[in-house]
Amino acid sequence: MAPDALAEQAQPARSRNRAEIPGRFKWNVDDIFPSWDAWDAAYRQLEAGINRYADLKGTLAKGPAYLLEAFRQSEALGQLAYRVWYYPSLQYDEDQRDNTINARRQQVQILFARWKQVESWFSPELLQIPLETVREWMAAEPALALYRFAIENLYRLQEHVLDEAGERLMSLSSRLSQAPYDAYAALSTADARFPKIRLSDGSDVTVSYGQYRAILATRREQKDRDKAFTALHETYKASLNTYAALYNAVCQRDWFQARARGYRSTLEAALHGDNIPTSVVENLIETTRAGVGPLRRYHTLRRRTLNVPSYHVYDFSIPLVTFDKKYTYDDVLDWIVEAVSPLGADYQALMRKGLSSHWIDVYENEGKRSGAYSAPVYGVHPYMLLNYTDTLDDVFTTAHEMGHSMHTILSHETQPFIYSDYTIFVAEVPSTLSEALLLEYMLARSTDPTERIVLLQHAIDNITGTFYTQVLFADYELRAHRLAEQDQPITAEILTATYTQLLKDYYGEAVDLNPYTGITWSRIPHFFNSPYYVYQYATCFASAAKIAKQIMAGGSASAEARDRFLALLRAGGSDYPMELLRTAGVDLSQPDTVLAIVDQLDDLVGRLEHELAAL
Repeated sequence: MAPDALAEQAQPARSRNRAEIPGRFKWNVDDIFPSWDAWDAAYRQLEAGINRYADLKGTLAKGPAYLLEAFRQSEALGQLAYRVWYYPSLQYDEDQRDNTINARRQQVQILFARWKQVESWFSPELLQIPLETVREWMAAEPALALYRFAIENLYRLQEHVLDEAGERLMSLSSRLSQAPYDAYAALSTADARFPKIRLSDGSDVTVSYGQYRAILATRREQKDRDKAFTALHETYKASLNTYAALYNAVCQRDWFQARARGYRSTLEAALHGDNIPTSVVENLIETTRAGVGPLRRYHTLRRRTLNVPSYHVYDFSIPLVTFDKKYTYDDVLDWIVEAVSPLGADYQALMRKGLSSHWIDVYENEGKRSGAYSAPVYGVHPYMLLNYTDTLDDVFTTAHEMGHSMHTILSHETQPFIYSDYTIFVAEVPSTLSEALLLEYMLARSTDPTERIVLLQHAIDNITGTFYTQVLFADYELRAHRLAEQDQPITAEILTATYTQLLKDYYGEAVDLNPYTGITWSRIPHFFNSPYYVYQYATCFASAAKIAKQIMAGGSASAEARDRFLALLRAGGSDYPMELLRTAGVDLSQPDTVLAIVDQLDDLVGRLEHELAAL
């Protein structure tokens, strides 16, 4: 073995100091650019390309060749922008205390804002040309026909496209759009001072978000979970008015943008781009609120099984039985690959490559961004951020993010750049399906009755967390945004009261509340970063559950379902998401899909009751 490999092997896999973590557990951003000098050159190339694009203004009406040139230049800029953005962004997420890298990241954001200003002429100018004329151009110029879906979708959105002056004004405002989330991230990560607590075994732990999740999932002493919950939320409570001000800024920004473009509501503005009717979200919330019976039944079972004097949200993650097994990262990678065997050997080979090619940043370190994500770096490969702590949740999180990465790979390999970016409405389908297949794989091979109970609990928690909780989140942010739409105040007190009432509506008497439960809205990054996103976890979960059932049915129907699913991934953003899902065999306009999840939860809770009684 080479000396450097021996040295790396001798290093601890875990360390709060990033420099001490072996390289095989860290992503390699050199695949994007070999150096900052190379990044600087690409940045200047992007800047020059933006200036060249500005020169195309006023040319579109000259004919199809000019329109084609505008699309091609725009695509070239877009492809380069992925790499220019993610090179500093990924490194910033390694340590969000690094102001030098953050300055470069902000430099790109400023350039992107100018890019939006420069291209603001395109849509109004194109829309001055009759659609029939453009269709004739596409018929005459095959290369232009590639952009048919994008062009016709733009004409569909025409009523919400402003004139050139209006689009320029909107592009100028875009520089401010990310400010609330940037402030939230700095407040919650870079500037956060996470407290240290002493657990019942005498150990001292710094309650970072990653450690907080681990404590809730592994510490059987309820007072440890209570102490961690209180300590973490004291950090948020200390800045609660600031969090409320930032969330008010998010709601006011969204309402400004919706009104500026002539939408009747922020929900309509958020959904119209993907051609999704607002009734999808409204019916999802209504149907789920009517189907909370099995959710309450599950938490009543948990309260009884855990035998606790009171039952709180910090009790949701602890296994119902004593089960201290750790799932080390190296041990679970083969399981994740084997679990997706119903999707074919080619799919498995691509996944195995991703798991072994420095795409993934595995362990938590000081300053690192919390949570997990898959970043679709076009022209390179996906990058995955994890904060792996050996819990069963971490195993499924890895499978989840790998599902996103596989979607990215297949879409980028198949679609031209303009259609390579799939919408968030379908994004969670492959990630959720990956988790579902892993669950079945582990259940089928587990000979330990206790582990089977834990896995069943995980299946149920997938539904309660990925479906019910996300619908509750969607319910909350819809109510908050409607406050902005109705010119009502949005304060910490109002947001906390709203969130508290929703907890009561969904969980009823099954869950007890304490003074900190109602402020948990303040630590949900999606609220601040991507409004009207989380409901899609629920719709995608329902879609994935239906697809998984079809794929695992066996026989020719199974192969057909697999082929439809892979076609969905390869389709990227080449059609409206509701149409893509219909092609894959899912119709979200029907309430049956949502009701099926309610019935599935009821069945799983019954199976869990049986297993616990037998044990």
